Amino acid sequence: MNIVNMMWAGGSPYMSIHKVHQQVLSHAGADARISNWLLLGGELCHGRGSTRVWHMPQRALKGKHLWRLLRPWLRLRLQRALKEAGADVILLDGVGVARLVLPVLQHIPEVRAKVLFHGMTRLNAGDVNLLNRLPAERLSLAAVSHTLARSLERDIGRPVQTLRMAFDPQAFTGPLLSREQARQVLALPQTTGQVLGAVGRLVESKGFEMLIEAFAKAVVHRPDMQLAIVGDGPLRTSLQARIDELGLADSVHLSGHHDELQRLYRAFDWLLVPSRAEGLGLVVQEAVMADVPVVCSDLPVFREQLQASGCYLAVGCVEAWAREIARCDSARAVAVATRQRQILAPEAAWQAFCDGSHSLLRG
Repeated sequence: MNIVNMMWAGGSPYMSIHKVHQQVLSHAGADARISNWLLLGGELCHGRGSTRVWHMPQRALKGKHLWRLLRPWLRLRLQRALKEAGADVILLDGVGVARLVLPVLQHIPEVRAKVLFHGMTRLNAGDVNLLNRLPAERLSLAAVSHTLARSLERDIGRPVQTLRMAFDPQAFTGPLLSREQARQVLALPQTTGQVLGAVGRLVESKGFEMLIEAFAKAVVHRPDMQLAIVGDGPLRTSLQARIDELGLADSVHLSGHHDELQRLYRAFDWLLVPSRAEGLGLVVQEAVMADVPVVCSDLPVFREQLQASGCYLAVGCVEAWAREIARCDSARAVAVATRQRQILAPEAAWQAFCDGSHSLLRG
């Protein structure tokens, strides 16, 4: 079976999407030949198989203004390339890629498409018509959470498979660094107090501006605490400026992007996830599997994963987050982490993901 894994772009902003796609493709079978196509460009962060970078114009891909006149030409190029590749299945990264590619399949009926949705998407009437144009035997839809799948089903009017991302517990925990090693990699200062972590792109949707404000209030009562935010992005300069304004330069650290992030979770005594919106939030699973307790925003996708074991706080509420941060101590950490791991059930989640991935690709 020849599979083309078609994604929007490469590089660190798309790392989590690459991770999900590659985990799905790992269940394609030993006989599968995989090619990864990056439409805009960039580098593949996680990958099996060959990689092709297209360098398509972003405005043409989005079909804006006069650039939409290029879309027939782009589709013709893709049609020829899919035929040359002998593609049997294409795995598409969300509705943005689907808008460009699905019309091509009318000319190559032997190819089946699988669209994987990673986050909440505004579908217009044209999108709904496009996704309903192909029959079920040629087009399958999947989403990375039950919450997202049910929302899409209501909008599209056809089944959407839940394919909640999961990790092989043994493969994940084996490479984890010890607390001391991980803190050394992150260049964190030695401390006897709690080290709180936050992970993600430095963008507005991750809520790190609010987190810094809440930490500033909490640290008044817990001056020995440290906060490390691991990730990079366009808000780095403004976040650092606010840290300096609040006099937190010695206790809040912007640790930058780390390729080996999955190995570093044990640097933290607690993980804070203040996201304003999430499609899945892989960091929650990663932290729990590393035995790090999680405090997160009250979002349906987090409740889906942690259920009654979660510590949920109102989105964007500085006071609520400040109070909870002040309560993060070692006495509670072990009990919370144990309860969250029991609920997440990594072994069962991994088996369900394996079965679901195989079903999606082979169905």
